[in-house]
Amino acid sequence: MSIVENLRRIQDRIANAAIAAGRQPGDVTLVAVSKTKPVAAVLEAMQAGQIVFGENRVQEAEGKFPALRATHRFDLHLIGGLQTNKARDAVRLADAIETLDRPRLADAIAAAIAKEGRQPKLSIEVNTGSEPQKSGISRDDADGFIDDCKSRFGSLLTGLMCVPPQGEDPRPHFDWLANRAAKHGLATLSMGMSADFEIAIAAGATWVRVGSAIFGSR
Repeated sequence: MSIVENLRRIQDRIANAAIAAGRQPGDVTLVAVSKTKPVAAVLEAMQAGQIVFGENRVQEAEGKFPALRATHRFDLHLIGGLQTNKARDAVRLADAIETLDRPRLADAIAAAIAKEGRQPKLSIEVNTGSEPQKSGISRDDADGFIDDCKSRFGSLLTGLMCVPPQGEDPRPHFDWLANRAAKHGLATLSMGMSADFEIAIAAGATWVRVGSAIFGSR
């Protein structure tokens, strides 16, 4: 299928999953994950009406999106682990940073916001599966870090994000994240990818990150 057809199919599935969960389709935003895909693929998705995109690496996003700002309206989310030395580039480039996960990165983002005068939305990534190879604040440290970031960033901190362990039932991870967001009064839940976004929507996801089901395998 083409990117246009894939987008239509995914949007239909999002709408159906939202309705099945007693929610409105408009409650869920599709983040089209365009990592490793060329500008031509992004443009095809934009021409089909997609306006929210996700990229893992700052360097790759810098090569694709700045030139499109003059002619296209879109939001760019950074969804990969972020190095502190890339924080200023991330703030300059992104409309949302979904992977705030440690105090040093919070320091770097705060400094970058002050220097750049841009204020991207921020989400805290939680390593709900306690996987050593993955980014994310630990479950045990999440509450304190969320409170600190709420005090520091105010309304710029909008929500939480997670990537459940591959091969595990994602439901407990999604439910935990949703409960934690509710506890802290955060409205945005970024969870669910190509293989499990319908489960995530049932658990309350407001952003779902879908790449291969739209753009094809990498």
